[in-house]
Amino acid sequence: MTTAVIVDAIRTPSGKGKPGGQLSGIHPAALLSQVLTALVERNGIDPGIVDDVLGGCVGQVGEQAVNVTRSAVLGAGFPEHVPATTIDRQCGSSQQAAHFGAQGVIAGAYDVVIACGVESMSRIPMGTALMGADPYGPSVAARYPDGLVGQGISAELLAAKWKLDRDTLDEFSARSHARAATTAAAGGFDNEVVPVDVDGVVRRSDETVRPATTAAGLAALKPSFRDEVLHKRFPQIDWKITPGNSSPLTDGASAVLIMSEAKAGALGLQPKAWFHTFAVSGSNPLLMLDGVIPSTKRALERSGLSLDDLDAYEVNEAFAPVPLLWQREFGADPDRLNPRGGAIALGHPLGASGTRLLTTLVHHLQATGGRYGLQTMCEGGGMANATIIERI
Repeated sequence: MTTAVIVDAIRTPSGKGKPGGQLSGIHPAALLSQVLTALVERNGIDPGIVDDVLGGCVGQVGEQAVNVTRSAVLGAGFPEHVPATTIDRQCGSSQQAAHFGAQGVIAGAYDVVIACGVESMSRIPMGTALMGADPYGPSVAARYPDGLVGQGISAELLAAKWKLDRDTLDEFSARSHARAATTAAAGGFDNEVVPVDVDGVVRRSDETVRPATTAAGLAALKPSFRDEVLHKRFPQIDWKITPGNSSPLTDGASAVLIMSEAKAGALGLQPKAWFHTFAVSGSNPLLMLDGVIPSTKRALERSGLSLDDLDAYEVNEAFAPVPLLWQREFGADPDRLNPRGGAIALGHPLGASGTRLLTTLVHHLQATGGRYGLQTMCEGGGMANATIIERI
């Protein structure tokens, strides 16, 4: 069977996803273009050999409409014959892009493919694509007559179900910032972050990491999603999800260069890891964010590995309850969970987060000599992807 390998994985620094954020002054297609250019240049490959570019993006409207990945490919100066498509599996969009790309290599459809993602939440605010419309339709409404809820309420429901108290959520969130800040200070992100030029100003550092964050400081923040109508429907909620224990609105892009092992060898490139196992699953769309549990179980079953075999696990910190309930469900080692910090600190640029987590995981395994790593992330609508990679 053809083996799909990761030759390189890079990302931009994070930018606050609001006007004035360090990446807010650049068009999202141009932001992704810079990442694509950096990826081919630092590996010395001719972009004309790329068979396809698969990109993730959630807010596919306005500046991110009309296949933003194709716009980024053209903006990067790739030959016109290099195609591209844009994928929406909500927060897991670019992780799914990596799955599709690697699976295409394994199937023999591709020799060289780029999986990537972009999201400019400062320029395309979350929810812009809805424009007041009903995204579900009457059949979904009939199936869920009480109505579905937003992700913040789902996070509250999960915190209540798993009995995660406010102190636990805030302590985990402060730890995310501390780990990210420690990694950055030690130069741990230097190999994964590529600089971004925004109108002549070069950005190199994550803007969303707050080194001085403490659990005590986070405890002063008020809940973000308190709603008296929903409280009557869900009396078990005691409202503990805040801006501090949630991922921030973020701008960013990321990309992974994937090839067949034979092609990498022919080009004289040394792969960093290979794709070991893929899984994707659905879950209750009301709870929505707990799909990381069945997707992880499926990945472990398919891989023949146990959690003890894994040297690191990247579980997206959309909200602090998600990695914490995952850790509790699997009895996971907290030291291996998001060891460089997670989205609470590093940001969650929706469509770019899948390949951002993969980038961080690859470089962590490279730096520590770990063998296996797992990545999983919850997704809107009640889904989750899981990926296991093995360092080469």
